Amino acid sequence: MNFTWLSRWQPQLLAVLRIVAALLFLEHGTAKLWDIPTPLQGMPDPLPPMLVAAAWIEVVLGILLLIGLFTRLAAFIASGEMAFAYWIGHFPRDPWPVNNMGDASILFCFIFLYIAAAGAGAWSVDGSRGGDRSR
Repeated sequence: MNFTWLSRWQPQLLAVLRIVAALLFLEHGTAKLWDIPTPLQGMPDPLPPMLVAAAWIEVVLGILLLIGLFTRLAAFIASGEMAFAYWIGHFPRDPWPVNNMGDASILFCFIFLYIAAAGAGAWSVDGSRGGDRSR
């Protein structure tokens, strides 16, 4: 079956990917900082400074990515944070992502790297300002 007909929806599907990933990323930050929507299991109390910094990065960049503002830069930094999180926080536990619970970090890393390259897609502040040609 030929799925090339989906290509006409590419800007909208890229925006959906950006928005869903941003909401999940933002959720990780709010759960660390304020236990919203729920406390993250296994988080130390109080959070060490590195996790506080990571949480604030997730909140700020999550909001920027959600609205599509400075999308490429925000996505590039978020991708780097997730690579750092994997190698510092997950890999030392076990080399296999299925065992070290690093799957989400890997997926976030590569989704955000793709968004950094592809841009915001439709429905973004960048696009409405003419700052993103990916639409």
